[in-house]
Amino acid sequence: MNEKKRTIKTGFAEALPLAIAIAAYGLSYGVLATQAKLSLLAAVVMSLLVFSGSVQLVTVAMLTAGASLTSILFTCVLLNLRNLLYGAALAEGLTPAKKWRWLFSFGVSDESFVLGSSRFQKYGPDPLYFAIVAGTFYLAWVFSSLIGALIGNQIDPQKWGLDLAFPITFAALLIPSLTEKPVIATALTATGIAIGLEYVMPGNELTIMITGVLSPLVGLYVKRRSQYA
Repeated sequence: MNEKKRTIKTGFAEALPLAIAIAAYGLSYGVLATQAKLSLLAAVVMSLLVFSGSVQLVTVAMLTAGASLTSILFTCVLLNLRNLLYGAALAEGLTPAKKWRWLFSFGVSDESFVLGSSRFQKYGPDPLYFAIVAGTFYLAWVFSSLIGALIGNQIDPQKWGLDLAFPITFAALLIPSLTEKPVIATALTATGIAIGLEYVMPGNELTIMITGVLSPLVGLYVKRRSQYA
């Protein structure tokens, strides 16, 4: 087996488990989009052109609530600002793609960033691997959105547990990185704070923000203690 075939096989094998979770999430999006009165064509075209689960679900929710186009666009931009950091971190690994790097930017997501950056750290720049991973995720997202939009009002995403696909996907991305004390401390602190706040103030919108600010501070403290121990 030559090197390209080996890279393609590895990329597809490593992307497939996450693609299944993404498909469940995409199915949920398609159903919700239909229930929000989006046409089948509009729901699928949004997946083809946007390819961002968080942005698409927020857009559907805001359209349902009657939000203005300006507020929807502003919210979507804020949600995807993190992709600028992802792109900067992946740039060196995609350098061999040269003039085609702009095309790879469309495939940047949370999942492809985790797999791509891990691959680049171990084996150096590898645009082909990233293309296989991002392409697998894209196809899973688009086709599952189509199926979700087709079945529309026939299922309840929460009843079928499809809304769990998103947190499960991120948990699957997090677990392999739990190898160093600062990272483990950050994750455990975030879990404790989130559970504690949810118990004291159920459904509070500030829980995510408070957890996101305090948890990394604990990780930084543990890292400094390790350096000076």
